[in-house]
Amino acid sequence: MSVDTAARFVFRPGDAGYDEELAGFQTGFAVRPELIVGATDAEEVRATVSYAAAHGLPVRVQATGHGLAGPAEGGVLITTRRMDEVRIDVAARTARVAAGVRWGQVVEAAAPHGLAPLNGSAPSVGAVSYTLGGGLGILAREFGWTADHVRALDVVTADGALRQVTAASDPELYRGLLGGGHGLGVVTALEVGLVPVARLYGGAISFDGSETDPAAVLRTYAEWAATLPDSLTSSLAALVYPDIPALPPRLRGRHVLSVRVAFTGDTAEGERLVAPLRAVGPALTDSLREMPYAESHTIHSDPDFPHAYWGDGILVSQLDVEAAASVLELTGPKAGRMAVVQINHLGGALAVERPNSVPYREAGFLVRALYPLDAEGAGQVRELHARVEAALAPRTLGRALNFVFGDGERTAGLYDAETRKRLARLKSNLDPANLFRRN
Repeated sequence: MSVDTAARFVFRPGDAGYDEELAGFQTGFAVRPELIVGATDAEEVRATVSYAAAHGLPVRVQATGHGLAGPAEGGVLITTRRMDEVRIDVAARTARVAAGVRWGQVVEAAAPHGLAPLNGSAPSVGAVSYTLGGGLGILAREFGWTADHVRALDVVTADGALRQVTAASDPELYRGLLGGGHGLGVVTALEVGLVPVARLYGGAISFDGSETDPAAVLRTYAEWAATLPDSLTSSLAALVYPDIPALPPRLRGRHVLSVRVAFTGDTAEGERLVAPLRAVGPALTDSLREMPYAESHTIHSDPDFPHAYWGDGILVSQLDVEAAASVLELTGPKAGRMAVVQINHLGGALAVERPNSVPYREAGFLVRALYPLDAEGAGQVRELHARVEAALAPRTLGRALNFVFGDGERTAGLYDAETRKRLARLKSNLDPANLFRRN
């Protein structure tokens, strides 16, 4: 079988369109596959996987390019951006999303029906890959991991078979796919539950770290988070903005700490709940308000332009305020480079056990660290991050797959021992040749 006859969009190095097909959100790592197939449907994915297996070529998948595992040479890359269909079943409160769909598309399709997906903070992130990694949404404390709401998945496995997988039809593969990432096959579509949320109270309140002590903001945040209902999901972010003309004057060169809030209760209750934050000190910005769910991306205002970065996510049992303050010190103005730290409050529905492979549900917080890369690459940021890890080590449970960027070779800590054994056993049965790797 020739993949050239089985798929419409096929690219090899030197072909017109090869570099454009590779382009994605992450620009920090060189990926040069031997063959790219721009899949338009599940049958083209199936044919490509069969071709790769017959020729002993490893297979990688790219939807938006947010979560590249790092540099890679050779093999086959399946790009799924053309597989962008979204279907909403209003009565069942579900969305069927194809492999290349971005969360912004699902939000837009669901909103007219008063429904919302359990999407993350950035509308440009791919819905399927995000969900396979667990999926930590902006309403996560109330509704749990996005993976907890998946009803069915269509997946091409290493034998070239296209399977529809549910918890009833194949409980082990269902469990392995949700939280296990792309290591067991290529998911071409999934059906995921929606929640009846049309509006929320949310936004961000930020403080200037030179005017308000970062440790005091952090301490207030930790004490405040302990009092919250599950219907309020929040995070604290800290970064030093570069001093460049493209930024508003109020942000240039400042060490900014922001608390982000998403609350499904009414506005009056939301105002009451955030009052302790407003008492911390003078706010640099305050965007807390009632909004339609379709505007929820403005809570975090994640960058929407491609760039180079390296990052990791550390799950901790509880937040040690002194250790977290040292992390803010390490990554603040004295770091000499830009670092973005985000501390996500977990618990609530996230702690409820489900039949999938999302680990460390007992974690109280997730500490995410993301480092923009320059021409020097990731060497210096790895050294800085090692110090961040050391500060958090006494309460560290493991690492969060969704937030490992550019560090695909380091798999330690991604799963607890029992989950790792289950996934390894499933991998051995379904993909003994390790066709799907570095995904």
